[in-house]
Amino acid sequence: VQLQASGGGLVQAGGSLRLSCAASGRAFSTYNMGWFRQAPGKEREFVAGISWSGGSTFYADSVKGRFTISRDNAKNTVYLQMNSLKPEDTAVYYCAARRLRPITTYPSEYDYWGQGTLVTVSS
Repeated sequence: VQLQASGGGLVQAGGSLRLSCAASGRAFSTYNMGWFRQAPGKEREFVAGISWSGGSTFYADSVKGRFTISRDNAKNTVYLQMNSLKPEDTAVYYCAARRLRPITTYPSEYDYWGQGTLVTVSS
């Protein structure tokens, strides 16, 4: 599967953005999906994950209550709605796919990655 992330940009603190990750290829609905982010000089970190059916979601403590992950299997797309953005949310955001295995917070355990989209939050 190929992943294409989009929707990043520059936003003021307190603002919102919605990221999208469009998947091409077959069997998207069999993939558990995750969003990760990587700030300059830092390791890539887990942000949110969603099960293949959309029935289960998981969030990093740092974004819980502010970010919402969702998916539309008919459109082969997963979303990350980001509200109440903070300067510390500034990073390149990546979507990732993991087939037929549970959501994990470890980047190395994902099978496919999108190219990343930059989110910059100004104070």
